[in-house]
Amino acid sequence: MSNMLKEALASASVVAAQLADTSPVEALARALEAEPRHVALTVARGSSDHAASYFAALTMSRIGVPVASIPMSIATLQQAPLRVRGQFALAFSQSGRSPDLVATIKALREAGALTAAMVNVAGSPLAEAAGTELPLLAGAELSVAATKSYIAMLAMSAQLVGFWQRDAAFLDAVRALPDALDRAGTLDWSKAVEELRDVKQMIVIGRGPGLAIAQEAALKLKETSGIQAEAFSSAEVRHGPMELIDRDYPLLVFAPRGPEQAGLIEFARDMEKRGARVLLAAPADVPGAALPLETAADAALDPIAAILSFYVMAAGLAAARGRNPDEPRYLNKVTETH
Repeated sequence: MSNMLKEALASASVVAAQLADTSPVEALARALEAEPRHVALTVARGSSDHAASYFAALTMSRIGVPVASIPMSIATLQQAPLRVRGQFALAFSQSGRSPDLVATIKALREAGALTAAMVNVAGSPLAEAAGTELPLLAGAELSVAATKSYIAMLAMSAQLVGFWQRDAAFLDAVRALPDALDRAGTLDWSKAVEELRDVKQMIVIGRGPGLAIAQEAALKLKETSGIQAEAFSSAEVRHGPMELIDRDYPLLVFAPRGPEQAGLIEFARDMEKRGARVLLAAPADVPGAALPLETAADAALDPIAAILSFYVMAAGLAAARGRNPDEPRYLNKVTETH
């Protein structure tokens, strides 16, 4: 069994460990409530940026605070005078060591923003620069491909939004997340391994909170299987990328519950009529779904369970393609950009 698979399957215990002590995230939520926040900013790269995308979707839909991802070169290379006093800036990182993340969150803090960092390595330079640390508690991650640390970021994002919003029902749903993850890790996605074993390029589709997992899935297909996979919203893909989709073109469509689901299913059906090779990932009540999705106690949490099912498949797909998902040829676990 690869480290990637073992670490992905450990995600339920990671989230349970977070939920055993929510005092850090509750303290940050109280600070956020203390004064109005007109905008929130995120600072991240790679898988961490996809987690930030999920945080943004939850924050905007449930709290109404607009969220923007900050291009780090604005703060580091251009040294722009960002007007962020009194606003919220949140960094996401597994290692907390990338110099540009550290420099950006430091600049935002010096400009007067309330800054915090979700980090998996305690006492990292990023956490120190932010001043407030949300420990992910994922433990050592040996595989280059991040799995449990990504899911830890999604779960921590849901906790932060729930405590910020003071939504008791949503927080109860978050507390039930470990059970949903346990179930998600057992689902049969072998059809995806069969369909994607020999592909060279494909598109992954999501929307709303599910776009974050489509982005993450596309990255993992690149990292672990060498597939040129790109992620798009089901709405955005109709503005140009759809021209690529012809007969036998492979598509993975994530359609978890929520207001976006009907449009995602309609898109999948339209592409099937065109002759595309569509893998529709959806809950059991969706007719014709090729890949099963577990449901959580709240629909907004379904993407977290969905990405775990994908990770299990991706580890198997990499092996089927003769690759080691733990050690991509040209990647390192810690990427230090400037």
